[in-house]
Amino acid sequence: MKKVLIYDSILRDGAQAKGISFSVEDKLKIVEKLDSIGVAYIEAGNPGSNPKDLEFFERVKKINLKHSKVIAFGSTRRVNKPVEEDANVKSLLKADTPAIAIFGKSWGFQVTEILKTTLDENLSMIRDTIAFFKNKNKEVVFDAEHFFDGYKADPEYAIKTLRAASEGGADSLCLCDTNGGTFPDEIYEITSRVVKEFKEDIGIHCHNDTGMAVANSIMAVKAGAVQVQGTMNGYGERIGNANLTTIIPNLQLKDEYSCILEDSISEFTTTSKYISEIANVLHDERAPYVGNFAFAHKAGMHADAVNKNPTAYEHIAPETVGNERVFLMSEVAGRSALLNFVNSFDKSITRDSPETKVILEKLKEMEFKGYQYEGAESSLELIIRKILGKYKPHFDLGEFKVLVNEPSISKANSSAIIKINVDGQQEMTADEGDGPVNALDNALRKALERFYPQIKDMKLTDYKVRVLDSSSATAAKVRVLIESTDGKEVWTTIGVSTDIIEASWQALVDSIEYKLIEEK
Repeated sequence: MKKVLIYDSILRDGAQAKGISFSVEDKLKIVEKLDSIGVAYIEAGNPGSNPKDLEFFERVKKINLKHSKVIAFGSTRRVNKPVEEDANVKSLLKADTPAIAIFGKSWGFQVTEILKTTLDENLSMIRDTIAFFKNKNKEVVFDAEHFFDGYKADPEYAIKTLRAASEGGADSLCLCDTNGGTFPDEIYEITSRVVKEFKEDIGIHCHNDTGMAVANSIMAVKAGAVQVQGTMNGYGERIGNANLTTIIPNLQLKDEYSCILEDSISEFTTTSKYISEIANVLHDERAPYVGNFAFAHKAGMHADAVNKNPTAYEHIAPETVGNERVFLMSEVAGRSALLNFVNSFDKSITRDSPETKVILEKLKEMEFKGYQYEGAESSLELIIRKILGKYKPHFDLGEFKVLVNEPSISKANSSAIIKINVDGQQEMTADEGDGPVNALDNALRKALERFYPQIKDMKLTDYKVRVLDSSSATAAKVRVLIESTDGKEVWTTIGVSTDIIEASWQALVDSIEYKLIEEK
């Protein structure tokens, strides 16, 4: 297999995404995870930009990496300044990494209008900076910023910037589609020329502003690039960077390229979700290969065909990347999908069992009322267990009251009082929360923990409300979806009512009941 060096810049490019801020501990965890799957390079930020990165570079040196090289990232020397006196250059040395990434301008417009210098001085800045680090025995990656825009405007000058980097001793030349506006055919054509003209390894760095970063990266590899820069889960500024969770399996499973350790591809979905958790970003359910819906089937004919032979509607086996097949439960799912779901917890039910028809009719009835079980299969499982006589509630509600107070100076505050019955024992408790649903959740779990201590591990991770009939204004029926986790499993439950508190209560109860059933 042909080797492609994967270069992950999530700790710099990913940290520039809206809503993402990595702590030093977060960064160290990501480094260890990327090293464990065999990522070749981990770009970790600019040591001269902030104290947090300085601390990171000090601590990462103590980690014994087996497969990855950590790279410090910075710019060429400043205009008309000796390289050895440049503060940014000094900070890159202080990071003490085995490799350095230097970015420089490859677009004349950027040189004259943004840097406000001459084209020749820009070439000297590139050459001088790279030569400086090569004299310090560093591996140097040159990031040719805005290369494709620069090439389209002035091919000769764009090539000159690569030539300057080569003369400085760069080990690899990375072509950057910084604005994310280049098409795959252009990427292929331009990269092909560069590969033929330079002896150094050629890399590709794409942004996703036109939705083509993955395709562009793959076309560059087809043209001869051997280094692919991107980020796990595609995190990055604006729309994001090239998504390595799509690029890697595409190259490694669909073509004859080796990108990461062969065994680690089966852990790919877990790795992707682990990084989503650290980034505190909801995992993309529709992501290719690693999304929860990547191998999800809803239509009855599709589900039936997949049950007979998965290749009918799946391009790879989901377990290849550590994912799993999902049959989405809905009124159009059909008997095959429903039976597959029921058999996951009761193998005695067959296609011809009378219960199968009853369950299908119940599913259609509930969807008519506004319930939607695709993505909320945990609530559906509880309904089916009731039909099959395999469900006994773990508690009964006596009553509950929710009080919403006037907003204080700092935050809105709500409180809930709840009374429950567990095997003849009554428990009444109250708690507060940020909003009525949070208060109700806190009070309910507080009341139950005496009987079921295992729910202490459980927490809500997402809460969604959708209005089902907007023409009814404030009297409209709403659908509430609650996502929960115990740190090992994630499940989603549903509630529907014209009262948002009632709908939330239904979803909350289902969430806890599902947890308790799964614990048995």
